[in-house]
Amino acid sequence: MMSSMEFQNDLERLLAIMPPKVTHYLNEDGLGDVIEIVLDIGRIAEVRHSGGKIEKLGEAYIEDEDIEFVISKIQDFTHDNRSGIPGTLHRISAIRNRQGKVIGLTCRIGRVVTGTIACIKDFCTQGKSILFLGPPGVGKTTKLREISRLVADELGKRVVIVDTSNEIAGDGDVPHPAVGSARRMQVAQPELQKDIMIEAVENHTPEVIVVDEIGTEAEAAAARTIAERGVMLIATAHGNCLESLIKNPTLSDLVGGIQSVTLGDDEAKRRASQKTVLEREKQPTFDIVIEIMDRNTLAVYKNTSEAVDYILRGWPIRPEIRKVNSKITDDIQKPKEEIAQENKKVEEAKDNSMNFSFSRQEYVEKVKPLKKVYLYAVSRTIVEKIIERLDLNVEITRNVEDADIVIAHKNFAKGGAKILNSAKEYRVRVLYVKTNSMAQIQKVLKDALDIQPGDVMPTQGYKDETELALDEAKNAIKKVMEGAPQIELAPQNQHVRKLQHELVEQYNLDSASVGDEPNRYLVIRKKFN
Repeated sequence: MMSSMEFQNDLERLLAIMPPKVTHYLNEDGLGDVIEIVLDIGRIAEVRHSGGKIEKLGEAYIEDEDIEFVISKIQDFTHDNRSGIPGTLHRISAIRNRQGKVIGLTCRIGRVVTGTIACIKDFCTQGKSILFLGPPGVGKTTKLREISRLVADELGKRVVIVDTSNEIAGDGDVPHPAVGSARRMQVAQPELQKDIMIEAVENHTPEVIVVDEIGTEAEAAAARTIAERGVMLIATAHGNCLESLIKNPTLSDLVGGIQSVTLGDDEAKRRASQKTVLEREKQPTFDIVIEIMDRNTLAVYKNTSEAVDYILRGWPIRPEIRKVNSKITDDIQKPKEEIAQENKKVEEAKDNSMNFSFSRQEYVEKVKPLKKVYLYAVSRTIVEKIIERLDLNVEITRNVEDADIVIAHKNFAKGGAKILNSAKEYRVRVLYVKTNSMAQIQKVLKDALDIQPGDVMPTQGYKDETELALDEAKNAIKKVMEGAPQIELAPQNQHVRKLQHELVEQYNLDSASVGDEPNRYLVIRKKFN
């Protein structure tokens, strides 16, 4: 791991632009945890520490001459009242009066801190798009900077940083060494960020784009455009947590957006919910969401789709907590006996077609091997919706040589002759669609994966205990109708048993609750005439 000593934080260059009455009280050793130096006319200069402590510097008040001293040593302020010191990460922001005169300065100390992403390095190297959330000052930009260097230098990817106000790679024409070999596109004004994001994709063939602070609907739309073109996106957004982002109408599209859906009576009863519910509208732009709780604690949602679905349905979900400077292991190892028991349950479930009793991950690992699909002129969005709806164990790949199957649009086959020839060289199966319709693509996907109408598929969606109990009842109903004298279900609470009774009635069978609470359970049998 790269040591933080390999980079200089250039504190002496920041101190060199401070007025003498301020530098008299400052030295590099005393700035270890300082975030900002604040200079306001008519007030005593302040330093603000990371822990929230504010320290006054002497007793002298800041005057016009002190502000002018600093301004004379830095570049002109941009449209958003920011400036910097070329070759450093320090940022100087201005406060103006109504006449446009600068009456205050916030001098934010930019530091290169390495090791802040060591605990999430495994996610950064997966090629999946990652969104960071968190309040100001917790190190979001610092992490973007370190990820840019990691992906560009260690993984050898083509990285382009869309750098609004030179936040990530520092001021000046030459990017700061902290971002490694990543390239940087400067954004003159914040409102132009969305345009530069699209320009970066169209003009500079990046594999990875890094953006700080996605804050508008137009920028969210640009992010989706980038993701749909197969580019890995690393970004931050306004919002303290995933739940607040879902409720933000401007930015909710980043995690799939939400829509109001009216359920039928049976479905509402099965879910034990109201008839009008909120559901995710589409595939999220970002595969992984990481909440920065504080500088040393990260909460990771490894599957954004799953996390959003859980939150919208009101189900409990626990993100994976990662600590900076703590030892990371891939997974908590289970005892061999427990693993053996779980595998046995899965095999029994497969034999009895009781697919409700094991998770999608277990189904994926033990039933359906992962298939990688390369798309040419075929809508990625539609394919992702089909994969999600059918719960297919399919991954869309960016490289033909990694693919198991290529799906191409027949009308554009001539233009993709090079790609299709490469597929033949690698002996990759190529299938064609005539249109970008969902029905057409779904049919081709099923053919590609050799899915027959009667094949057992894992249950769509994510299930809570109520849904699993109802699935158990459905399986028991089927067995009774096929000749079983009676089936006993697992113990459930009164509310779930009521739903099971109602389900049994729909099939003209008999059911009775047996036993004492909390072990009271349902018995299903045929009606006696």
